[in-house]
Amino acid sequence: MKTKKMWLMLSLVAILVLSACGQSGGDGTEGTPDNGSENGGATSSIGEQVKHEIIGIDPGAGIMKATAAAIEEYELTDWTLIEGSGAAMTATLDKAIKNEEPIIITGWTPHWMFAKYDLKYLDDPKNVFGEAEEIHTVVRLGLQEDHPEAYQFLSNFKWTDADMGEIMTAIQEGEDPEAAAKAWADNNTAKVDEWIEGVQPVDGKNFKFSYVAWDSEIASTNLLKVIMEEKLGFKVDALQVEAGPMWTGVANGDVDATVAAWLPLTHADYWDKFKDQVEDLGANMEGVKTGLVVPAYVEATSIEDLK
Repeated sequence: MKTKKMWLMLSLVAILVLSACGQSGGDGTEGTPDNGSENGGATSSIGEQVKHEIIGIDPGAGIMKATAAAIEEYELTDWTLIEGSGAAMTATLDKAIKNEEPIIITGWTPHWMFAKYDLKYLDDPKNVFGEAEEIHTVVRLGLQEDHPEAYQFLSNFKWTDADMGEIMTAIQEGEDPEAAAKAWADNNTAKVDEWIEGVQPVDGKNFKFSYVAWDSEIASTNLLKVIMEEKLGFKVDALQVEAGPMWTGVANGDVDATVAAWLPLTHADYWDKFKDQVEDLGANMEGVKTGLVVPAYVEATSIEDLK
């Protein structure tokens, strides 16, 4: 009888031990908590993954001001907006995508990066970045009287983001900007003919553009330079500057025109400052957009997700 009781007790102890081993993950895996990370910790947030950094461009750009406003509006207190340039931003984006790493950048369309990479805008429920923008042609006061031919040509100039994208892509792939613009003009003679219709060629008049060093504005300014020189007889100088000097040059008459004025948001401050000192010929491109952009594989879909 004692022997039977002893065997019962030993059996009960064995059952309890096996049960405990099963609950604690005796094989080294089943009992380990899994919260979505390799070390058993909690899944890191998008902010932690990108070190709470948004990769921006030059500090004078309107999109940088809008992004700073978004950081405040969405209460992203831990986040930092990194200043740089358009080229530095796209280089950082390219590296992140090649390594399949998350990244958040200040982005805009039209831009060649949307053709090269699978990207998406983060939703902006507070509408900090505003509705779709336009790129305007802004000229100095008195241009119509001094250069009526150029004034008429610039008034006629309208194109699409798809048109611009062809030139931007060629430049990004290594082609010289002016050569890429000339190739586009040669392949789109019908559109060029519409822009120069009724415009009388001149004999070597000087004309000066200013533009910001964005891929979109490099494309548009080089295109107009090619057309005005080859079709209309102008001698064109194109000055690549920051946004402030671009607007100031047109306002004080040192520059004849820019086709790189992003309105109503991106260059809002400059428009408010100089609108009485320049003439707006209207949009040369509609439906452009700015905002925060991420690769499509990033799970975040809204700026709200960055909190």
